[in-house]
Amino acid sequence: MRELSLVERRQAILDLLRENSKVIVSELSDTFGVSEVCIRNDLAELETKGLLSRVHGGAVSISDSYYNMSLAQRSNTNRLQKEEIAIKVAGMIHDNQSVMMNAGTTSLAVMKKLTEKNNLNIVTNSVVLALEGAKYPNLHITLLGGEVNSEYQFVYGTLTLTQLDEYKVDVLILSADGIDDVGGITTYYDQEAEICKKMIKQSNMVIAALDGTKLGKITYKKISGVDKIDTVVTNKGASTKIINKLKKSDVNIVIA
Repeated sequence: MRELSLVERRQAILDLLRENSKVIVSELSDTFGVSEVCIRNDLAELETKGLLSRVHGGAVSISDSYYNMSLAQRSNTNRLQKEEIAIKVAGMIHDNQSVMMNAGTTSLAVMKKLTEKNNLNIVTNSVVLALEGAKYPNLHITLLGGEVNSEYQFVYGTLTLTQLDEYKVDVLILSADGIDDVGGITTYYDQEAEICKKMIKQSNMVIAALDGTKLGKITYKKISGVDKIDTVVTNKGASTKIINKLKKSDVNIVIA
């Protein structure tokens, strides 16, 4: 096989990913005749563009894999980036505030960083977040009722939406699957989208906590336009091009 240029090699990696849904660093190194370090750099760059998701030893297809991952697998995907984002978001929350949080692994990372705050009132549709927050007496947790998505452990439906009408909070910490200056902020789930729309309506400020792989990506169901988002908190390495587009749409960007 002839030596490929950088652009050609990365395109070939994406082609293999589309065919197989997963690629292995060691196998790519052998296939293209470059070092594993070089391949990891390729995967890291492609991940920042939202074209794949790195996992231990390789990468998986964003479109085919993340939707089908278990909750535990999602938590481990981009774990360090989510941790950095969570620290930054938690620093934006103050004692005695009221907060809404939807379901999501980034939201869970944030919840774990809110435990040092005092007298927070937190409303969530996530069973996982509620159980995590309930460990701490300084956090006052309200778990909304409704139908249960057993796989990803969030509640949804008419009852959930009706209960949300009873709350008006200072801040919504929003986890989602994609954001784009034209396509808005999006999720893979119809059920979750309707809840998030109502949460935005019931919040004075919206902070979207999104790792860099989600910037510039449009997924299945639109939650809202970017005009409803006050601040996006993302990680270093996120696409500068997409960040600049969001800034032009008057979205405040915070880099963790």
